[in-house]
Amino acid sequence: MPHDDFEIEPVPGLPELPPEGEKILWQGKPDWWALAKESLNLYWVMGYFVLLGAWRSLALSEIMPVPQAIWGAVPFLIMGLLACGLLAFIAFLQAWATVYTITNRRVAMRVGAALNVTLNLPYTGIASADLDLRKRGHGTIALELMDQGQKLSYLSLWPHVRPWKMNPTQPALRCIKDAQNVATILGDAAQKQVALNTATETPMPDAVPAE
Repeated sequence: MPHDDFEIEPVPGLPELPPEGEKILWQGKPDWWALAKESLNLYWVMGYFVLLGAWRSLALSEIMPVPQAIWGAVPFLIMGLLACGLLAFIAFLQAWATVYTITNRRVAMRVGAALNVTLNLPYTGIASADLDLRKRGHGTIALELMDQGQKLSYLSLWPHVRPWKMNPTQPALRCIKDAQNVATILGDAAQKQVALNTATETPMPDAVPAE
């Protein structure tokens, strides 16, 4: 029988219902095509096989007619198409299985196509959020955590991490649409929650008896 691993989620992307007072402000997924280009380097792989094919044709052109030499590049182009198709499929699966959630209290990331992981990041534990805005409005928001000793596996979270930032690993909302607006939502929610926690934790001054 077919089984959906996400059927048990009371809210898509969250392992349990949000506690009282917590509101979902935004939910989204990576754009799979942008994910394929940026995290899986689709264009670089495509270019690599095109260069191999061109090199093969040039090498063969010295010993056979040019039309036949051009045909010598076909196997490399076919391998390139297969490799790029596989990368695009992986990116599609990653995007399909991912849900990013921003609430008024935290950022939650349900990631992983094969091994599902849900990461909860309260605003009080986030030091900063850096936006890498790309063309057409999509971009990546990387989260720097306050607890630098917190061990997050780069490989387990990839590609939902800041590229090449391994020590410490920075979880990231990768290749999301309308990234500027999402960053604004996240920033406003974080400021409000941190201000609320600060006000709550500030001790009241001791009462001074009247003279």
